[in-house]
Amino acid sequence: MTSPRWSTAVFDLDGTLADTINLIVESYQHAFRTILGHEEDPAVIRSWIGRPLIGAFRDHSPQHADELYATYLQWNADNTERLIRGYDGVGEVLGDLRSAGVHVGVATSKRRESAQQAMDILGLSEHVDILVAMEDTERHKPDPTPLLLALDRMGRGSNGAVYVGDAVVDVLAGKAAGMDTVAVTWGAGLPEALHEVRPSAVVANADELRAAILG
Repeated sequence: MTSPRWSTAVFDLDGTLADTINLIVESYQHAFRTILGHEEDPAVIRSWIGRPLIGAFRDHSPQHADELYATYLQWNADNTERLIRGYDGVGEVLGDLRSAGVHVGVATSKRRESAQQAMDILGLSEHVDILVAMEDTERHKPDPTPLLLALDRMGRGSNGAVYVGDAVVDVLAGKAAGMDTVAVTWGAGLPEALHEVRPSAVVANADELRAAILG
């Protein structure tokens, strides 16, 4: 195996390491049905993935945002174990990165409790050095603050670091942090939109992700 292309890899969680897309969409729809009496276009919901929940609710329905948020969180927590899925081979890639000496972190807009629950269920936690979650920063993707905090807590710099995510906001945040970026096409983002923001690489499966980072 050749030397890793990057010595530090920070990952998004939803849609990148954890297949939570259906869980997220159904959690939103439950909240909308319960509080507003109707559902939302799933494509619109998917476009919100990667943003903090409360921000999406405040933009969508300011007067009901707190009720929607609380309803979402309860249903999501109750149904995570039932609906969460892993992506084939992605957990093994994290293990291979660690074996190759790559420092691995996660920076997500997800709440810490929910993010840790997802990582524990999927067996990812043992491969991750640091988790930066929604509560850790006031600014969120596409702002680079969460990514820079992850690097700081890992004692790493943006030089030689890559951010891996499935959404346009992930690529934009990585670039703003001075990191290289890898976009994965198995999550919520549309491949055409991901290509348009020009990440360092675009990968379609775990083998391509491994090759992009480890060669």
